[in-house]
Amino acid sequence: MASIFETERLIVRQYTRADYDNYFSLHGNPVVMQYIRPAQTREDSDAKFEETILNVAEHSFMGRWAVVEKSSGKFIGSFVIIPIPDDMEKTQLGYSFLPEHWGKGLATEVTMAGLKYFYNKTPLLEIYAVTETPNVASQKVLLKAGFLPFGNKFEKEKELLVFIFRRNDFQQV
Repeated sequence: MASIFETERLIVRQYTRADYDNYFSLHGNPVVMQYIRPAQTREDSDAKFEETILNVAEHSFMGRWAVVEKSSGKFIGSFVIIPIPDDMEKTQLGYSFLPEHWGKGLATEVTMAGLKYFYNKTPLLEIYAVTETPNVASQKVLLKAGFLPFGNKFEKEKELLVFIFRRNDFQQV
């Protein structure tokens, strides 16, 4: 399993064929998906996993990756750097964790490490993050990591807040 980057407590690695159950544990969970998209059935999750993970030629610096605990090797979530679906010229950073791992600072930890990855491993001048308006917890994570509000937009009936982080705002920590 190729490691993409690590933090003090986490390893962000490529998904493998052994991760179907892990992927479904996130994408089939309505609590995890409440601010992302509707939870998927097992069949839909497996198909999406094959389409977006296994059968996609990864861009040299973009991807959808598994997040595991360093101490246990246990799968706990996902981290992505991918194009924004309705604006393929812009790239977004995102994460999701199983609920038992919420409230431990892991989202902030992986986001800050993801920004270092953005700065050191990509040619991008800016990266975005998008949250639903009621997802205050993720908005706090993004602001704490250094993202700035960039506006809002609507996706069907949902209001989304857009955040931006520019390369020239990066300060080595």
